[in-house]
Amino acid sequence: MHIHILTTGGTFDKIYHDALSEFTIGDPMAAQLLQEAGVNLSYSLESLLKKDSLELTDADRELLREQVHNSPHQHILIIHGTDTMILSAQHLGAITHKTVVFTGAMQPARMRHTDAPFNLGFAIGALQCLDSGIYIAMNGQVFNADNVQKNRHMSRFETL
Repeated sequence: MHIHILTTGGTFDKIYHDALSEFTIGDPMAAQLLQEAGVNLSYSLESLLKKDSLELTDADRELLREQVHNSPHQHILIIHGTDTMILSAQHLGAITHKTVVFTGAMQPARMRHTDAPFNLGFAIGALQCLDSGIYIAMNGQVFNADNVQKNRHMSRFETL
């Protein structure tokens, strides 16, 4: 099994520059995290966008949909900002012949205290076990893209 990883930016890859929350989206952290964890599976990583998810446009979501649709691989992991992850996942809803899992982080992967490595590993594990469809894997749970919401106050995703 080969996993095609697409990154769009988001908090997962953010670099904060000061206490006023000035940030940029850095290079994808997924490959480094997988290497540090000793992951031994076939994957490719493509940095599609470097945006905060609140800045994603309909054109960006269409680009993401085209990349997923045209990927030669069955299993696709999308690292995405959490604020509009559900919207992007729902935009892919017409793709039924692949297994697609979205994940992200509430804190950047570059920070000492972050959920990024756990969410990445969990998403990769889930991706290998799920049937075709569009899913979100966050906080140790897998959600159907049409039945999930982000609870900002609790910093987690939950079923509607």
